[in-house]
Amino acid sequence: MAARTVLILLFDDVQSLDVTGPAEVFAGAAFCQGSLRGDTYRIRTASLDGGPVRTSSGLTLVPDHALADAPAPHTLLVPGGRGSRRADPRLTAWLREHGPRAPRLVSVCTGAILLAAAGLLDGRRVTTHWAYCDRLARDHPAVEVDPDPIYVRDGNVATSAGVTAGIDLALALVEEDHGRETALSIARHLVVFLRRPGNQAQFSAQLSAQTARREPLREVQHWITEHPDDDLSVESLASRARLSPRHFARAFHAETGMTPGRYVDRVRLEQARRLLEDTTDGVEGISRTCGYGTPEAMRRAFVKAFGAPPAEYRRRFHSPQVRSGSGTTPRTT
Repeated sequence: MAARTVLILLFDDVQSLDVTGPAEVFAGAAFCQGSLRGDTYRIRTASLDGGPVRTSSGLTLVPDHALADAPAPHTLLVPGGRGSRRADPRLTAWLREHGPRAPRLVSVCTGAILLAAAGLLDGRRVTTHWAYCDRLARDHPAVEVDPDPIYVRDGNVATSAGVTAGIDLALALVEEDHGRETALSIARHLVVFLRRPGNQAQFSAQLSAQTARREPLREVQHWITEHPDDDLSVESLASRARLSPRHFARAFHAETGMTPGRYVDRVRLEQARRLLEDTTDGVEGISRTCGYGTPEAMRRAFVKAFGAPPAEYRRRFHSPQVRSGSGTTPRTT
C-alpha cells in the first residue's frame, strides 16, 4: 500500500497538542516493530501563506507548505485551539473547497467548529471538546452534536473531543489502516492506552467529579470504578475510608462536587453503556456486572438518563467490531 498523505492545517493560536499528538501517532507507524516502513504515512503541514504560526502556548511551528501548494491529502486533519474559534475566512473558504475532496476528513477538539463553518459537517453526527458542544449545536443546527464520546466516526468524517482525544482517534485510524499490532506498538512507545480503560465518554463521572484531595477518598473513587457490582452504600464506602457515614458523605461531596450516591450511579451507568456499545454481553449479565442487580433496574436507569432502554441504546450505538467480554473495543460510532 502506498503511503497515505496526512495534511495538518496550521494557523495562529492553534492548540499545539492537537497537532503534535496525532502527528506522533502517524509518525510512529513508520517505526512499527523497530523497522522503518515507507508504506505508512507522509505527514505534511500547511498554513495559509506558508509562514510560521504561533500556537496558543507560545510555540512557533514552521509549516511545510502554503495551502495553495499543499499536496492532495488522503487524511485532512484540522486541529483546534483559539484560532479555530475565530478563524480567518480564507481558511474556511479553503476548507469548503478542498475538504470534500479528501478521502478522510478529521478534526481534533474545536477543529470541528472550523469544519462546521465550512459546511462540511451538515447532517453528520460529530463531537468536539465538551465545553464547546453547546456552541457548535447552537451555531450549526444541521449538525448532530454528541457531547459524550472521545471520538465519533460518521462515514469518512471523524471528529474527536478535546486535546488528547486526538491521540485516541489517530490510534484508531492507524489500527484501521495497518492493524491492531501496529497501533498497539505505537501506543506502547508513547506510553498511552490503545483503548482507554473504562467508559469512553469524554465527560465521565471521573472527569465531571474532581479527584478528591485526601487519599482515603481517592481510594474510594478508584474502588467504585473498579467494583461497580460491590456493596457501594454510603455505610460501606465510609467504612472503607475509615470515616463515619455522615463525615464521609459530607467530605466526598465537598471534594468531588457530587454525592457518593450520584457518583456511584454515574459510574455504573457508564460501565453499562460501554459494555452495551463494545461487547455482545447480554443485558442480564451486564446488569449484574455493573451492580444493578436486575435488568429492570438497569432499564429504569437508562430510560431516565438516555430516554431509551438498554436494548434500544445498543441498537443505536453499539460498535460493529465487538466480541464477547468487556473492554475490547473503543467507541467508534
